[in-house]
Amino acid sequence: MTDMKCVLCEQQGGDVLWQSALCRVVAVDEPGYPGFCRVILNAHVREMSDLDTESRERLMRVVFGVETVVRSLYQPDKVNLASLGNVVPHLHWHVIPRWQDDRHFPDPIWALPKRERSPVRPAIPELALREALRAQLGAEECVA
Repeated sequence: MTDMKCVLCEQQGGDVLWQSALCRVVAVDEPGYPGFCRVILNAHVREMSDLDTESRERLMRVVFGVETVVRSLYQPDKVNLASLGNVVPHLHWHVIPRWQDDRHFPDPIWALPKRERSPVRPAIPELALREALRAQLGAEECVA
């Protein structure tokens, strides 16, 4: 994998909603999963244990802050947090709102769907999500 280019080093990974020197929060365009966000470390690091304690704690505060905002705005039945990196070995966390009637529930969204489609959910303007993230995570640290 050392010869491969890292997509998360070369691209933002989605529409940037909030960013600090440590990481960025991006919107994931996944139909049926409004509010799906990804928290991406800005440096190319493969594992959480490669980070120093302070950076690990700061990163997890962002992940938990995004989860808090997603729960508040989207009112999902459950939120899945996942850090896999098998395909893209660059440290990132998925924050995925889940509903009992979504296409894949109760399985992970990467599994085969159990239903043809998810119900349409009310749209939340991206600006509202950006503002909620800024309020939760801090505007002073935001560089986006």
